[in-house]
Parts: sequence; C-alpha cells; structure tokens
Amino acid sequence: MFVDECTIKVAAGDGGRGCVSFRREKYEPWGGPNGGDGGKGGDVVLLGDDDTNNLVDFKFRPHWKGERGEHGLGKDCNGREGRDAVLRLPLGTIVTDAATGALVAEITEDGQRVVLCAGGRGGLGNTHFKSSTRQAPRKAQPGEPGVVGEFRLELKSIADIGLVGFPNAGKSSLTGRITRARPKTAAYPFTTLRPQLGVIEFPATYDRLLLADVPGLVAGASENRGLGHRFLRHIERCKLLVILLDMAGADGRDPRDDYATLLKELKLHDPALLKKPRLVVANKMDLPEAKANLVKFKRRYKVVVQPVSCASGVGLEKLKLALRRRALAAGGRPRPAFKKSAEPTV
Repeated sequence: MFVDECTIKVAAGDGGRGCVSFRREKYEPWGGPNGGDGGKGGDVVLLGDDDTNNLVDFKFRPHWKGERGEHGLGKDCNGREGRDAVLRLPLGTIVTDAATGALVAEITEDGQRVVLCAGGRGGLGNTHFKSSTRQAPRKAQPGEPGVVGEFRLELKSIADIGLVGFPNAGKSSLTGRITRARPKTAAYPFTTLRPQLGVIEFPATYDRLLLADVPGLVAGASENRGLGHRFLRHIERCKLLVILLDMAGADGRDPRDDYATLLKELKLHDPALLKKPRLVVANKMDLPEAKANLVKFKRRYKVVVQPVSCASGVGLEKLKLALRRRALAAGGRPRPAFKKSAEPTV
C-alpha cells in the first residue's frame, strides 16, 4: 500500500515533578532538603530515513507520544528523562501545521533530525529552594506539559529521475527492466495506480540512481482527469525527466501529439518542470511502424531520442548509461550501492 498524504497528532512527554525530601542519616543531625529534580519529557523527533519510501506507517498509527519524564527522588536523585518518539520519514516529506498550513519542517537528507514537539521541562526539587531563612523548604515544582500539535505529512519523492508518459506507453515495463522494482504490467491502460520507485544499479561504478514512475498522464490531467495529476508532485524534485513515448502509435495515437500533450500538462502543473533537463525515450522500436514514426518525430522536434524496446531489451543498457550521464550533468549525485544502517528507533 502506498500512502503519500496523511495527518498525525503528536504529543511530547510531560516533565516529571520535583521531589520534597529531607536527609535522615544517623550522623547528620541537621539534615536538610535533598529532593531531586524531575526528568525532562521525551521529544517528538522527525528522522530522515533513506530506506523508507512512503507514509503507510503513519496512516494506520496517527498518534505519537513521547515518554513522560520520571519524578525526582530523595537523596538528590533526579528523575530519568523520557524517551523520544522517533518518526522515520522518507526523504522529501513536507510537514505543515494542520490548522494554519504553515510549513514546519522539510526532510531532505538521510539522518536529518528535526524536533517537532519539545518535551516538558522537569520540575525542581526542594533542594533548589533552601536558603538561610528557609532551611526546610517543603516546596517543589510540577513538571511542565509537553508540546502537542496536529500536523499534515505530504511526500514529494526525492528521486534522481522522473518517468512520465501516456498510459500503456511502457513505463512499468521499462521500470521493471532497468530496476529491481516489479510493477504490475498488463495490456491495458492505468495498470499503475500509484508511484513506483526503482533503483537503477551500476555495478561498474558501485553506485545507483533512484527512478520515480508516476501513473500515466492523459490530456486534461491538470483538470483532474486520469490519475497522474495526483502524483506529479513526486517528480518536482527530480534532476532529470524522462519522457517515454509509444513510438509504434498504439490506439491510433501520434507520438508527436503525445509529446506535445505531455509537455503541456507538465507546464500546467508547474512551469518549472519544463526547465528541467529531459530525455525522450522511444519505446516499442521492435514494431515495424515505430521506425517510420521515429523519423517523423525527429523532423518535428530537434531533441535527442533514445530508442529502446522493453519487449526485446534492445537499447536498455545504452539507456542506463545515458541516464547516468544526464543525471550527473543535471547535478544529480548517484547514491552508493551500500550505506551504513540508520540509527535505531527508540
């Protein structure tokens, strides 16, 4: 199940109360106050996790709470601090206040930590209230309550490459051939109902690139037609856009018109998308009509076209190398093939 929007309610832990206590040792006749302080309440912490790719954990567990700090004890023993509630979020998550819509945090790096709600301060024990005129204070502070709030999480995937195209153009097939992802493929449109993330591995250089495949766009997607409009935000941060075209012209469509329609829908969603570097990939080149359509396409559009066939596998290795070269030129940084494990959730 893929979830890219949800609302959570969080509460940091309350601080422990201070202690009222006096020394009772046999050889200390004057005694004196020795009440310890209460422990600080646990924070609610956001942690960027590169191994997480959606918000499904927060869809079914919307309430998060930090642990309350322990109360102070006698003999100047302070209470233990409460454990933090750590929320592991996928990179690209935007956190906004549910009431005001104000931006609270943005998780963009692996291991990034943001304190969403701070735990309450622990109360002071009666040791802090002694003086020359108050030698036996019976006063201690209660702990302060932790901060509470309701927040909205929205995921905008941070992928290196964004894959867009018409339904049934072969996006899922391409994703399955060049990555380890196994999206659903079938001979009918809209088999992809949610964004698919796949990792393109390069054994020669021991690194990888992340590919985001969004559901197919149709004409009028910016007016909520089809499915792709809901997920276009997942390619807003991609360094490189891949426009996949069915060069065989299935269902009587013209690849030249498909290309113009895709660019139009991207512009209507966000004009900045057209400023991103893009690579046109011509799929289904194993079919006889595809070659003639490719010649017509190049006459109309003076762009670099990478011909491939997901069915036969022709051109896929060249495409992977082209994607790596284009992504690096666009400022992308291939991820290492292996990385250290993230810190465990407490």
